[in-house]
Amino acid sequence: MSKLLYRFLALLMIAATVGGGWLWNDYRVFLQTPMTDTGLNYRLEPGANLTHVAHDLAQQGILDKPRYLLMYARLQGNADRIGAGEYRIRAGTTPVEFYQQLVEGKVVQHALTIVEGWTFRQMMTAINASPQIKHTLMNASDAEIMAAIGHPGEHPEGRFLPDTWLFPRGMRDVDFLRRAYEAMQNYLVKEWQGRAIGLPLKSPYDALILASIVEKETALPSERATIAGVFIRRLQKHIRLQTDPTVIYGMGARYKGNIRRQDLKRDTPYNTYRHYGLPPTPIALPGRASIHAALHPVLGKMLYFVAKGDGSHYFSATLEEHNRAVIKYQLKGRKRSFSSYRADNGRK
Repeated sequence: MSKLLYRFLALLMIAATVGGGWLWNDYRVFLQTPMTDTGLNYRLEPGANLTHVAHDLAQQGILDKPRYLLMYARLQGNADRIGAGEYRIRAGTTPVEFYQQLVEGKVVQHALTIVEGWTFRQMMTAINASPQIKHTLMNASDAEIMAAIGHPGEHPEGRFLPDTWLFPRGMRDVDFLRRAYEAMQNYLVKEWQGRAIGLPLKSPYDALILASIVEKETALPSERATIAGVFIRRLQKHIRLQTDPTVIYGMGARYKGNIRRQDLKRDTPYNTYRHYGLPPTPIALPGRASIHAALHPVLGKMLYFVAKGDGSHYFSATLEEHNRAVIKYQLKGRKRSFSSYRADNGRK
């Protein structure tokens, strides 16, 4: 081999070594360099692969060397595991961290709060208004909705657990509802199994109905079990519940903010001033605390309560005491005829 050829080959080896070292160092720097300093959300559509992601991000100016990301994925050997969805690329996120998000499916979680005491229709209004949920039940009837989630023939009221629910963008309303339904059933069954002894409730559904009434009667956590105790004793003594929230629910769209005497006389299945026992269905979505209270009521003799005007209630054991409380808190000290003077109905 001539000295000239030897020198040429030596120079090639040196160039390859230097070039390879530079390439490897450039690759390592890329992997640890933040993709953005502001943060953004990136949506990976179903069916898209990593090649699409890399070139798409490059076109948006977020990834300057897409081939390096593809090289890293090939070395990891799990590029086929990336999942579709919405991903949050936070400020300072490196290509390695972003790739790990894709592989682990750590998609953005959106939140929707289902409020305790809402009716089923109020819940559906909130779900239908969410832009992150995929709507398939927008014009469906209550019966069609219950059939879609796998529970045909069931009345929907009260069957979904209020909570702040997290979900990925594009979750179907059917799946959202099914999850809230199953959570309610699981919690209700658990509470039913640990219920107090001797309750006049025949089933978990009875407990759900009572819990919905408790939910609508007070916003004070300290009063829930006491109010539940009043209703439990009324059921035991065969006294009508006579609770305004059930009347309001039975009025439906006719309710304009006030209950009139004629409303208390109107015969609806939910008018507990006319009918004994529980109404036929829940009247709202009860929260966990109200369900627990319904199944663990405060013991005692209280059979009546009246709103004091400050969000709390005055509880009474006798009709006479209750009447005095009504005059004090509701009639501002003025004595006049009102329905609880009739001892046969024991209006609360």
